Amino acid sequence: MRRFLLLAALCSTAGLAQAQVAGNGLLDVYREALDNNADLAAERAGLGAQREAVPQARAGLLPQIGLGAQFNDTHTSLQLKDNPALGVQGGRYSSDRSSQLIQATLSQPLFRADRWFQLKAAKAATEQAELQFSAAQQQLILQTAEGYFSALRAQDALATARAEEKALYRQLDQSRERYKVGLTDDTDVLQAQASFDNAQANRSQSEQQVADAFQALTRLTDRDYGSIAGIRHDLPILPPQPNDARQWVDTAMRQNLQLLAAGQGVNAAQETLRQRRAGHLPTVDAVARYSHSDNDAVNLPNAEQLSLFGSPVNSRSIGIQVEVPLYSGGATSSQARQAYQQLDRSEQQQESLRRQVVQNTRNAHRAINTDIEQVRARRLSIASSQRALRATEIAYQVGSRTIVDVLDAQRLLYNAVRQYNDARYNYILDTLRLKQAAGTLAPNDLLALSGYLDPHYDPDRDFLPPDLAKTRADVLPARSAQGLSSPSSPESRRSSAP
Repeated sequence: MRRFLLLAALCSTAGLAQAQVAGNGLLDVYREALDNNADLAAERAGLGAQREAVPQARAGLLPQIGLGAQFNDTHTSLQLKDNPALGVQGGRYSSDRSSQLIQATLSQPLFRADRWFQLKAAKAATEQAELQFSAAQQQLILQTAEGYFSALRAQDALATARAEEKALYRQLDQSRERYKVGLTDDTDVLQAQASFDNAQANRSQSEQQVADAFQALTRLTDRDYGSIAGIRHDLPILPPQPNDARQWVDTAMRQNLQLLAAGQGVNAAQETLRQRRAGHLPTVDAVARYSHSDNDAVNLPNAEQLSLFGSPVNSRSIGIQVEVPLYSGGATSSQARQAYQQLDRSEQQQESLRRQVVQNTRNAHRAINTDIEQVRARRLSIASSQRALRATEIAYQVGSRTIVDVLDAQRLLYNAVRQYNDARYNYILDTLRLKQAAGTLAPNDLLALSGYLDPHYDPDRDFLPPDLAKTRADVLPARSAQGLSSPSSPESRRSSAP
């Protein structure tokens, strides 16, 4: 489970072939994110740091070997009084002694319950960190898809805004011509002008949104993108399999990475509580010591007699050391109470996360089915709006409809186009979010989407499905139409003003 996101899955023959075809495609962006994403690098470093907790905890159960040495020069000076009774003659006496002591100590814990539970807590915390890192890798897949398709969504929205601007400019131009020959009054011209000005503002805002979307990709990958491959309109829009929210929730309860990590966090908190409580238990160690020193370093009552001999002193000892903690100012009990509260917090956080996972899974499942209906309905809405616009324009020409009716029909058409593209991208992202909630999201999901990428995708040409774009020449004027080369140019507007 923890290693299912290896880059090797992306380096398969099919994946490389797809990447070569797609250019700046979804897999290329994901590879760049894997290599350069700062958030993932931080998670990787955090995992490496947490892994060191296990050998550190294990070290408390392994032998401890120490080697020490002491080198001392001692100068003693004293003034003695005359004491004839003891035969002591007064005067100043002094002595200089040099001592050396080298000692080796070996300690092997025999019973250290607190250290044993500390090791188990460290293992659980490391397992939690492993799962959290896998969740971060999985989140990077979703972030890549969100950034990528947000850029495509923004490009399609800009293409729609441009097409609407050009259509409204054509309508403005027609209104001016009709005004010149007396077929209409200046009200139609002003209405068309207002709609065109609003379309210009929308197009400018859409340009900013495209730039912002590509900047988000740069932040994700630390690379600038001039263009990316677009998604074809033949992407299958299918219900999730199985199309049963309960089964997806059951899968999420077993495989959601964040939920699994929270479970390991509870295990770590339980072991930490046991460790704190074990602070009341006795400790048993086997201790062996060996020392080598000169006579001056031996602190014995007859040290002066030993100093008469020139040989060094060697000492060996082996024993069992038992310590029973009786009172430490209440620190051990306080630490146990603290660990209990931390365990309770971990359990409550796990329960909150469980409910959130259930909610996210059910919401994503419902969203996908809604997106499917939205895509179908928006396609029909585009076709209906195209026919309605043509009929309204004809009626306007014969005088049975006003310019306001034509402008409203155009707005309805382009709004339907935007909603259709939004529904497409919502379907893609909601599908990935459902898989993330269930814990099954993997690089292969990006690989499957890459099969529907078109490196030659042109948003201004391809933002509509091919079957709906057949009437584009009538409803969505081409960019090369006469007088529309620069619809936002003030000069073009002034030259044809009424």
